[in-house]
Amino acid sequence: MKIIRSKSFTADRAWGALDIANMNGITTRLHWTDQPYKWHINDGQEVFVVLDGQVQMRYREEGQEKEVMLGVGDIFYADVGTEHVAHPQGAARILVIETEGSV
Repeated sequence: MKIIRSKSFTADRAWGALDIANMNGITTRLHWTDQPYKWHINDGQEVFVVLDGQVQMRYREEGQEKEVMLGVGDIFYADVGTEHVAHPQGAARILVIETEGSV
C-alpha cells in the first residue's frame, strides 16, 4: 500500500517523476515540472491529469495547432498518434498513465 501526497512532491529536474505503479505494462507516474516538455507522439494512449498548477496543452489535429488550458482536476487524453506538448504555467504536478517506456 502507498499513500502519496502529490502536493509535497518536487523533483530535482523538470519532468522528474515518482513511479507509483506498473500494472501489466501500464505505468502510473507523478511528474513535477516548471518547464515545457517537447513535441511528441506517444507509442500508446496517454492519460494526463493536472493535480496542481496549470498546464497549457498544445496539440495538432489535421495539421492545425490547437491549445487548451488545463487546471487542477482536468484530464487530457491523447490517443495513439496525437502529437502534443505540455507547457506548465509555473510549477505543476501531473499524473501520467501510459504504456511503459512510452515517450
